[in-house]
Amino acid sequence: MDEKERFDIHPLPRINDPAPAFEADTTWGRLALEDFRDRWLILFSHPADFTPVCTTEFLAFQEIHQSLKDLGVDLLGLSVDSVTAHIAWLRNIEEKFGVKIPFPVIADSDRKVAGLYGMIMPGESKTETSRCVFVIDPKGVLRAMIYYPLTTGRNMQEILRLVKALQTTDKNGVATPANWQPGEQVIMPPPKTMEAVQQRLGQGLECKDWYFCKKKL
Repeated sequence: MDEKERFDIHPLPRINDPAPAFEADTTWGRLALEDFRDRWLILFSHPADFTPVCTTEFLAFQEIHQSLKDLGVDLLGLSVDSVTAHIAWLRNIEEKFGVKIPFPVIADSDRKVAGLYGMIMPGESKTETSRCVFVIDPKGVLRAMIYYPLTTGRNMQEILRLVKALQTTDKNGVATPANWQPGEQVIMPPPKTMEAVQQRLGQGLECKDWYFCKKKL
């Protein structure tokens, strides 16, 4: 089995596993996953530099960059293009769109990071990375993953919402319902004993039944 095939079949990482460690060249110099310890990190891949959908995504990531920073979240991009190609493309974005990209981009030409994170989808492309999003918490644990096909640009507001939901869960020990937005009611974990059921029904929560209760934070 050659190196190319090995990276193509690398198993996908799993939620709540330690995020695969790496060190790679980027547009900000040599960076490692450990450099982002104690902060949240969004690691995302794009198929290729100088492509239209990817350009719209980088512009959109720049738009939410400050909101993510305010939440203690760093952004780190990746594709299999070289550092030189990344720099040329980012300079082109600044020249043509008047936007400076404020986060580093990994040059994964040997596809080592892509292999670790399962970013190559051979059924779609054997060379380009798919549009993957990995949310890594301050302890280096992989908390969420989203995959998009090459043809579909990502929804940045959903990525922002996801981070806020994860942080709300960690802080308050709750879950968030479908379409949840900050400030809305959250879901209480279901009780696990008959005694806990009785206690819950007397706590003044908004309950449809013993297992389905919401509250305001």
